[in-house]
Parts: sequence; C-alpha cells; structure tokens
Amino acid sequence: MSKNILFLVGSLREGSFNYQMAKEVEGLLEGKAVVTYLDYKDVPVFNQDLETPVLASVAKVREEIQKADAIWIFSPVYNSAIPGPVKNLLDWASRVLDLTNPGGPSALQDKVVTVSSVASSWQEKVFPAYIDLLTFVRTKVVGEFTAAKVNPEAWGNGKLVLADELLAAL
Repeated sequence: MSKNILFLVGSLREGSFNYQMAKEVEGLLEGKAVVTYLDYKDVPVFNQDLETPVLASVAKVREEIQKADAIWIFSPVYNSAIPGPVKNLLDWASRVLDLTNPGGPSALQDKVVTVSSVASSWQEKVFPAYIDLLTFVRTKVVGEFTAAKVNPEAWGNGKLVLADELLAAL
C-alpha cells in the first residue's frame, strides 16, 4: 500500500526554491509514495466570523489534509519566521471540525508532519517555531528537519541546485 504524502509548499510564488526542492523530493519518492500538492491560495486570512458555514476553500484543504497519511512542509523563511500564508493555513486546518466540540479533532489531528526549508538563512530560528506550532496543533512531528541554502547563482537564474548529500539525507 502506497503512502499518500501531501506537500505543502510555503511559497505561493511559481518556481519558488521550495517548490523546486519539493519537486526533487517528489522524484525521490517515485514508486514509494503518492505525492499531491496542497493548493491553498484561496484560503482567506483566518477570521472566526468566517468559520460557519465552512468556506469552500477551507473545506477543500481540510479534505485534502484528511486524505493524507503525512504532510511535508517545504518552507521559506520570511523575516526569520514561518511565512504568513503557511501559518494562516495551519490556523484554519487546526480548528476543530465540529465547532460544538471545542476539544474535538481537527483535520491536522495526529497527522505525521515534517519540514524542509530552502532559504538564504535563519532556518535555525524557524524550525523551533515549526516544532512548537505543530506540536501545539496536535500533529506528530517526525524526522530531522532539513535545511538547504540557496546556491548563489540561483538568485540570478532561478535554478536551485541541491547538494547530493542533502538529497541522500531526504
């Protein structure tokens, strides 16, 4: 039985370095897992006034999360922190599915999650923030988080090059 792994790319920019890393990992998982990418660009900024009735965009991402066996987040670092769109998505996904049961499960409840990051710096600050947040929202954080630096020429040509050692560790 194949594992279903949901990739959450933390940059909404087409061709982002983290998207490029996700594509590399997808290739490494070929034949071992089914990979899908979470499309969350239509999820609005979290607002409790919008929780009911459940917005279609929120219902869609919750459904995708619930179908997954694991979630792999590929995250840039924005101002030495978790990117706002990712935090917003996790806020929505961590809300209980049944609002009449405040202690009930969320779409993220007990999901296996790991994080990788391509950034120029500051992963040492963002990884602990991810661990704190993901633990708080009741996921199962696993594995060594992986960090890659942006190769200098990528800033000019847009092409990320990952070290063979890093790819072997993934």
